Amino acid sequence: MVVYKHFVEVGRVAFIGHGKDAGKLCVIIDVVDQSRVLVDGPCSNVRRQAVNLKRLHLTKFKLNIAHTSLTKTVRKQWEAEEITKKWKETNWAKKIETKKKRAQMTDFDRFKLMRAKQARNRIVRTQLNKMKKEAKQA
Repeated sequence: MVVYKHFVEVGRVAFIGHGKDAGKLCVIIDVVDQSRVLVDGPCSNVRRQAVNLKRLHLTKFKLNIAHTSLTKTVRKQWEAEEITKKWKETNWAKKIETKKKRAQMTDFDRFKLMRAKQARNRIVRTQLNKMKKEAKQA
């Protein structure tokens, strides 16, 4: 039984969780030691640097590149695989985007959201009660 699906390997796309490049994607270019890897993110403005593995969250995406590939090669492969587009379609990226939007909401925006949820729930509740009533009569 395999517990892990995503391994630290050359070509693995990773999400940087914290630090100055937080929230950006990068590609693992080489493994430095057990706690650090060399990463490069030519399409996400992450310069080539050694990063601690504790900062990285591995994604399901992997590029077919040789270790210590040039930035030009990584960029070409990144664009060929459309990693940015695939990333934006994942639930993970959508949740991050939602968090950012909610953090930027004003009090009035939160109030409008609350009222919209109340209206939606009212519609759902009335339809559910109608369905229950019909089921009871049948």
